[in-house]
Amino acid sequence: MEAYIAEFFGTALLILLGDGVVAGVLLKGSKVEGSNWWVIASGWGLAVTFAVYLAGMASGAHINPAVTLGLAAGGAFDWALVPGYLLAQLLGAMLGATLVWLHYYPHWKGTRDADAKLGIFCTAPAIRHAPSNFFSEFLGTFILLLGIMALGANKFSDGLNPMAVGALVVAIGVSLGGTTGYAINPARDLGPRIAHAILPIPGKRDSDWSYAWVPVVGPILGGIAAVLFYQLVFAS
Repeated sequence: MEAYIAEFFGTALLILLGDGVVAGVLLKGSKVEGSNWWVIASGWGLAVTFAVYLAGMASGAHINPAVTLGLAAGGAFDWALVPGYLLAQLLGAMLGATLVWLHYYPHWKGTRDADAKLGIFCTAPAIRHAPSNFFSEFLGTFILLLGIMALGANKFSDGLNPMAVGALVVAIGVSLGGTTGYAINPARDLGPRIAHAILPIPGKRDSDWSYAWVPVVGPILGGIAAVLFYQLVFAS
């Protein structure tokens, strides 16, 4: 149970800080309104870093179904724990998104752009082309899991590994994130998307469910492929 609780709160912190930086950039009246992609990518990288610090000792800090399923597919994680991890991650992501909504409560009404409001909660493609969007999420998550596996094979001073993972997320964001907004985490996209659909956000649009499968299926398959690739090529 301790591991599930850690995944829940670790994912909630990830989304609070990650969606929070996007809200700060996009919502009217915020003091960081209009900031650039570097702010968003850096915010997400730091969000990952501190979420890993929070959950790491208790659960291994997956905070991402693609990590959980990838490690399980590679035999490095017990399948019996997978359902509990996935549920904790999804619910934690919903909590984090709800806290972002509460934190920026006065700003939603003053923001007229419904697409921007949705973009705070979940990802959307810059150019909607399902095969390319799917490949972007697959590749971004492949690099994430490949990097995590490689980092795990190297020795770090105590406490530095989460910083390296956060830097990896920043690198993915600035290099590969411009196509789809780099969900690279099914819970990170699906949980807040559900929250967007449920919460009474003034002037919101639909939650774009026709696209929602891309940031779920792409990262899951990309994560599994990366773990199996690493084991075949580097750990054999």
